[in-house]
Amino acid sequence: RFPDPTANPYLAFAAMLMAGLDGIKNKIDPGKPGDEDLYELTEKEKDSIPKVCSSLDQALGALDKDRDFLKAGGVFTDNVIDSFIDLKMEEVTALRASPHPVEFDMYYSC
Repeated sequence: RFPDPTANPYLAFAAMLMAGLDGIKNKIDPGKPGDEDLYELTEKEKDSIPKVCSSLDQALGALDKDRDFLKAGGVFTDNVIDSFIDLKMEEVTALRASPHPVEFDMYYSC
C-alpha cells in the first residue's frame, strides 16, 4: 500500500525500499499489473484482489508479525519497530475511547 501524506517520509521510504529489496532477494513475484477498471469487475474478480489492512490496528499487527525484512542490514531494529508500534497503539487506544463523528451524528446530536 502506498503511504499517505501523514506518514513519516524517512520511515516510509526506508520501509518501501527494504520491501522492494526483499522482493528482489527472495524472487517474489509481484503479480500482474492491475490495469483493469475496478468499477467494471465482477464480485468474483473483486474478491480475488489481495486486500490490505483496513485499520491502523491491523497494520500494526501485520508489522509485528512480518518485520524481518526491515531489519536486514541493520536498517531498522526491533527496538525501533517495537517503539513505533507502541506509539501508534496509543493512537489506536485514544481513537477507540472516542466516538466517531458519524457515531456522534447518529446517536448524540439532535
